[in-house]
Amino acid sequence: MLKKILDNKACAKCQLCCIFERYEVWETPVFTEEIKNKLLKLRPDTKFISKDGGYIFRVEKLDEGQLFSCPALDKQKGCILGDEKPFDCRIWPYRIMNIEGRRAITISNICGELFNRPLSELVSFLKDGLADKIFAYADSHPEIIKEYDEMYPVLLMEKK
Repeated sequence: MLKKILDNKACAKCQLCCIFERYEVWETPVFTEEIKNKLLKLRPDTKFISKDGGYIFRVEKLDEGQLFSCPALDKQKGCILGDEKPFDCRIWPYRIMNIEGRRAITISNICGELFNRPLSELVSFLKDGLADKIFAYADSHPEIIKEYDEMYPVLLMEKK
């Protein structure tokens, strides 16, 4: 979804969006049943838990400073799911969040590839159709909507 604005090679090299600390568990992607099953075929040891109609991968207890990786991450090649990855991953570093009952599209500051671009470019890309796709997907998959975190700058609020 972001191929016009984000280089696949840069993503495969960086991988920051696929590695989490214990306080970032809320950031893990939400898998549909279909994508969960595909990952289980590729990585049968992966454990999932149900979350609001979707699935997130189960993370064992982590010690302070310990990191965990998405089970779909191949550290050499990037995501083993390719274009069939979870919607959260396909729109990353954009996020859809709930701000006091309204949905907003935000951006993560850890993606240097996009975060350092002009704000007008990021918003324009959303307005060129991506925002409509994000809001439409969230209509049918509300489990992907995260509660707002002030670390994420708001780019676009949903129209009332």
